Amino acid sequence: MKADVNPKPVARSGPVVANGDVLLAVSNVSLSFGGVKAIRDVSLDIRKGEIRAIIGPNGAGKTSMLNVINGFYHPQQGTISFKGRERRAMRPYIAASQGIARTFQNVALFKGMSTLDNIMTGRTLKMRKGIIQQALYWGLSQREEIQHRRVVEEIIDFLEIQHIRKTPVGKLPYGLQKRVELGRALATEPELLLLDEPMAGMNLEEKQDMSRFILTVRDAFNTTIALIEHDIGVVMDLSDRVVVLDYGRKIADGTPAEVQANQAVIDAYLGIPH
Repeated sequence: MKADVNPKPVARSGPVVANGDVLLAVSNVSLSFGGVKAIRDVSLDIRKGEIRAIIGPNGAGKTSMLNVINGFYHPQQGTISFKGRERRAMRPYIAASQGIARTFQNVALFKGMSTLDNIMTGRTLKMRKGIIQQALYWGLSQREEIQHRRVVEEIIDFLEIQHIRKTPVGKLPYGLQKRVELGRALATEPELLLLDEPMAGMNLEEKQDMSRFILTVRDAFNTTIALIEHDIGVVMDLSDRVVVLDYGRKIADGTPAEVQANQAVIDAYLGIPH
């Protein structure tokens, strides 16, 4: 890892919960699509300041769980609590406004827009001036945009993508697109960052870079992270705790070492019949 990375964290008010306290709790959540049971009575928590991994074979319900947390799916049973407030179903706009950001399994960027403009869209929630004032680009609205662009430039420097700041993201290789998507999520100043397969499609060097950024985001930006990742080596190196899903059920939850030694996890990854 590079020792000279020195991001400038965006100023925040004091933490709502202390490090180690439960930031988000999923309680007895079940989600079905017709006769398909994607999640079956799953409970888990994410603690302030940790990197929490969600792993499991294909079709285990991992992305469905992130979609429940982020409000894209509404479970038929169970509740979600964020910063101590309980809801039967989180709504996407509430999640975003309260400090939950995410990246996606398939990169969801504006392909015709530049890197800078894509990351700038992450500042939308922080803008206070109306659309007419923004269109006129004068006075207070102009000063507000300059302030937001300064934050975006700091993120670009942190992610070491200065050389592509004006490049349309559709022309970028996949690994750099994933980094731009991370930048857009960081621009929202999240307390909880959900990463859906952040290493997908990357070579070894790109994975090492992304791992470095994830660790630094947690430590320097004081951001709690939950991630889905298929590279078990990455999961074991980065995570503080790991939860394992299989066919929508939780089969293990603990430290990386505890999960690695769990026979149910070994069977699930080896494909032992259920």
